[in-house]
Amino acid sequence: MTRLATGLLLLALMAGPAAAETRYWAYDAADRITQALTQGITIEIRRNFFGAVSVKRLFSTSARGSAEIRQGGPAATRSVLPEGVRANDVYRIVREGDGRGLVRALCPGADDAWLLTGRIRQGDPIELHAVGRWADGTFRHCVTLRYTYRGEWTLPEGAAPRPDETSPSTR
Repeated sequence: MTRLATGLLLLALMAGPAAAETRYWAYDAADRITQALTQGITIEIRRNFFGAVSVKRLFSTSARGSAEIRQGGPAATRSVLPEGVRANDVYRIVREGDGRGLVRALCPGADDAWLLTGRIRQGDPIELHAVGRWADGTFRHCVTLRYTYRGEWTLPEGAAPRPDETSPSTR
């Protein structure tokens, strides 16, 4: 029986990458601060075989621009979050292309910035906490961005969303 269970587990692990999918969820700014900084975003998410979601890229919904983000970051990013905030995931904003501008907008004067978030589920509002690291090595919480779920982009396989298109369709 253990051989059968091991075989099924190996089969499931091998099928994992094939079963993973990329989705695009759009969000509207839920408060004035968020609207002033970003208005709205679309996130490219990757859902694995077991249903876990990770964010791969952020797109500005209202203007041309996107920033790559990579999962992971220093533990110090969590230590500066406001009291009571729990963040499951830490994403480093890659400082290439539009990522550099996003770091400057969210954490003016910071050398690097991360976005921290709780669990992301389709249809639920999300809260992103921007944390920056300054030249002297200190970490500071920069801003909290709050979004309401707007819908999912319906795209042909392999196509990326275009920010200049109208709002996403919902399923």
